[in-house]
Amino acid sequence: MTRALYFDAFSGVSGDMTVGAMLALGLPFDLLREELAKVEAGGAFEIAHAPRDVNGIRAVKFDVVVPSAASGHADAAHGHDAAHGHSHHGHAHTHFADIRSRIESSGLAAAVRETAIAIFTRLAIAEGRIHGMAPEDVAFHEVGAVDSIVDIVGAAIGLHYFGVDEVYCSPLPLGSGFVECRHGVLPVPAPATVELLRGLEVCPGGDGELVTPTGAAIVASLVRPGATLPASGLRIQKVAYGAGTKVLADRPNVLRLVLGDVDHAAAAAELAILEANIDDSNPEIFEHVIELLFAAGARDVWLQPVVMKKSRPAVVLSVLGDAGLRDVLSGIILRETSTIGVRHHSVERYEAPRTQKVVATEFGDVLIKLARAPDGTINVAPEFEACRKIARERGIPLKEVYAAAIAAARRGGATSEE
Repeated sequence: MTRALYFDAFSGVSGDMTVGAMLALGLPFDLLREELAKVEAGGAFEIAHAPRDVNGIRAVKFDVVVPSAASGHADAAHGHDAAHGHSHHGHAHTHFADIRSRIESSGLAAAVRETAIAIFTRLAIAEGRIHGMAPEDVAFHEVGAVDSIVDIVGAAIGLHYFGVDEVYCSPLPLGSGFVECRHGVLPVPAPATVELLRGLEVCPGGDGELVTPTGAAIVASLVRPGATLPASGLRIQKVAYGAGTKVLADRPNVLRLVLGDVDHAAAAAELAILEANIDDSNPEIFEHVIELLFAAGARDVWLQPVVMKKSRPAVVLSVLGDAGLRDVLSGIILRETSTIGVRHHSVERYEAPRTQKVVATEFGDVLIKLARAPDGTINVAPEFEACRKIARERGIPLKEVYAAAIAAARRGGATSEE
């Protein structure tokens, strides 16, 4: 069985609605608070939650309260999102590179860190594209930076707590009207939100801003484009609601999260391969380009050395991704490399159902990935970043951590049929 989470976002999605719904789903509030304390958020904050009745629906309202540096009063941080283009109190800023460093150096589990960084990277890429700057240079307003860290890391904590393997999302309502921000009046959805929704299904309807940039970043980073629900169906286990701030006239302002199980054998996925021949770029750029491609949703990226006309050495950059992300991934290649063309073709890939587990080794806890072949064979792959962190901290060979993780998985029965 594969554990799946479905965002039924008929009233849109935001960071606080996501965390509120996870609390309603059963994420312990004390655990959330303890885990958030492991991250240097860049400022003091408090979190609060309370039940709220929305059109007869029992939901949970989640709030982040950040003391205002200017007034000394506590400001509720939710409402608009944190990056350039959205208004908040104060003028101090925190750059994405700093936020990423804080999360990387935190005491959070490897899976939580990786998920949170992937969401933040997606948000920074979108904001950077709007403002014409590199993702690392995107600045978050002081109060909003704390707000976004709490919402995004909180969502990652919830996904890890519930053991979610796959995430799906309903079509997202675009909303309507305009929103007042630091740079003036912007249309709804905000430009960064539209960038984040590339490859996802949207629908018209709703008054005001229903999908915030942080909410869009969470969904865009977790959901595979092209499928609103698993083809084999979802066996529902739990349903819960997170409340939004505003009162909407035409719908209850709640996010419904549905947690369930998917029982699907190895299935064929419609994917695309993008390729570009590059013979005139500094090879140092490729690590940066690969990082951006993975953050944008690429399934795999690889480089192949080739010899082109006039015996010129070159590299073929290849990217495997969902067909719905073809334009986004092509755009990154064209923008970040010297190539003037990207070719593509459609492929089918058979995917074995996969899950993640944490195993205890003599070196510490390690995240592993498990994939089940059609004949029931379980393949085990320790998570590289988790193993590398342990190897560096303890000064031991990386291969020893890998071997310990695989041995722990076998001892715990993870490689046997369940």
